Amino acid sequence: MAYINSYEKPERSTLLPGYFGPDPYDINWAFPLYEETLESERVTLTPFIPSLHAQEYAAQVGVRPELHRWFPLDLSSLDLLLTEVEVRVRRNPSWILFAIIDKARGGAMAGVIGLINASPENLSAEIAWVLVFPAFQGTYVTSNAIGIMLQYAFELPSPGPGGRRGLGFRRVQWTAHSANKPSHAAATRMGLKEEGVLHWSWVLHEGAEGHGIPLRTGDPLSPRPGRHSVLFALCADDWENGGREHVQRLIDRK
Repeated sequence: MAYINSYEKPERSTLLPGYFGPDPYDINWAFPLYEETLESERVTLTPFIPSLHAQEYAAQVGVRPELHRWFPLDLSSLDLLLTEVEVRVRRNPSWILFAIIDKARGGAMAGVIGLINASPENLSAEIAWVLVFPAFQGTYVTSNAIGIMLQYAFELPSPGPGGRRGLGFRRVQWTAHSANKPSHAAATRMGLKEEGVLHWSWVLHEGAEGHGIPLRTGDPLSPRPGRHSVLFALCADDWENGGREHVQRLIDRK
């Protein structure tokens, strides 16, 4: 039997300079947002809207580029950030990025956190793009932001403990560069369990810090380096057997 392959590579601008997205901003997220679950006493997560949040993000990493040391994406300029938020996040209904707002410091933006590869078929997602600005590191902000995200992911759609509703996911995972020890520690502290290493899980941008293993001669994406990722996960049965209480204690810790 004869066959054909009519695939054409979709058009994708490599850069969308100055594009802050549509107005009004459509987050294009395939799941409900439960605002009452997306906040704690001190921190709120609100959808990242480039016109409100992108310039502050770019300003923070502009003076501290090492904040992106372990990131697989090139976010080294405002235009690159805007492009990734539009193409990789907003146009993909399985991704959402949140701005972390510190209510205890007058509503200041403290960083970003996202859910990616959210699957309604498998009730799973990954916490990713976690970045807390330097002035807020070492405070309650990181634990609150990650904890809120776990509550949003795991609580059932019907109101549960504390009146919170969530997406009812069965699994939430977290991957980190194999050398990014602070990220490993953050995942473990929040109760996620290490499951293994995903070898060659990302092709990084040129100049990024990879795993150091030489590429094969003729590699199609050479000289972009590769990344090994350590995989952590928390599941619904973990959540119902002490995980919820552990996360709440970290959120409440003074």
